[in-house]
Amino acid sequence: MDFTRVIDRRPTAATKWQKYAGTEILPFWVADMEFETAEPILDALQRRVAHGILGYTDVPASLTEATLAFLQNRYQWTVDPSWIVWLPGVVPGFNLACRCAGVPGDSVLLTTPVYYPFFAAPENGGRSRIEVPLVKDGQRWVMDFDALEQAVRPDTRLFMLCNPQNPTGRVYNREELLALGAFAERHDLLICSDEIHAELVLDPNTVHRPIASFGEALALRSITLMAPTKTFNIPGLPCAFAIIADPMLRRRFRQAQAGLVPSVGPLAYAAAEAAYRHGEPWRQAMLAQLRANHARLAEVMAALPRVSTTPVEATCLAWLDIRELGLQDPPAHFEAQGLGLSPGAPFGDANFLRFNFGCSPSLLESGLARFRNGVAAA
Repeated sequence: MDFTRVIDRRPTAATKWQKYAGTEILPFWVADMEFETAEPILDALQRRVAHGILGYTDVPASLTEATLAFLQNRYQWTVDPSWIVWLPGVVPGFNLACRCAGVPGDSVLLTTPVYYPFFAAPENGGRSRIEVPLVKDGQRWVMDFDALEQAVRPDTRLFMLCNPQNPTGRVYNREELLALGAFAERHDLLICSDEIHAELVLDPNTVHRPIASFGEALALRSITLMAPTKTFNIPGLPCAFAIIADPMLRRRFRQAQAGLVPSVGPLAYAAAEAAYRHGEPWRQAMLAQLRANHARLAEVMAALPRVSTTPVEATCLAWLDIRELGLQDPPAHFEAQGLGLSPGAPFGDANFLRFNFGCSPSLLESGLARFRNGVAAA
């Protein structure tokens, strides 16, 4: 488990590196870490490939058992196996949630900035979108419940939650989640919670809890989306699942899925099971590296003029406020310095950039040096 090692991904057509193929730009954009996959996962893949046949595959019972045990051990959350719907990614999951909440023409409420596929999901399902900005409270981004009360409409059927929050790195606490649950109950809203970064909590004083785990009432109005792919750095083997306690809601979700969303492949199932059964030592070592990387990034940002950020409680992503630099095209400006960052506009705010610090310390230092150069050149 050597997280300081630099591995050349360019020969593999890796999306993260392919974007800047043929240039000297270093990519720190998409949420894809530079760490080698855990050995138990690689071993499981090799065993599955050695079988020699990679045909259509049902969900292995052993994977369901491993997943339920993981949820119980991690969150003390007892999930019935019938509640789980397996998916090839969380993005199909929140698109399906929009399709099974209410009827076409109803509205979906979400907070911004947020992971950019959230914006298209309501329209993809024939729903309208209501956006309410998060507000900055000291060093944390929080939901503005007064603004949510003003924005919600009689035709609103769904609240889309991202927790841990991408791109700000917040982990909503118990009080915030219970307040959201009360808001949803007052307005009879379903909650679709994207919790793909749940196992990447960096702050030792922060605890992540799925909103649906706070009792039966919240579970029955929730669609919880989780996956091992971000945590264990296997996004190229898409495998996710929805947890839906309400049987009628689960039926509507499956009906919306029919004919549109493919099943998960055998290698992805094998990788997911190995991650949940044997990946914890790797995860803990990886988190130690992410914490060190985050501390280094925060140190550099604190010393720079006209740039600010908030502590990252979870994820490997920093949300950088660069508005005081006065740049016309922030991504292009930093690309000219050899640094590829995620633009803030697709997340809902062009005054920000997102920096992925999930990489070796040496690569991080190269990226931070180029960022410093970009600030100096602004």
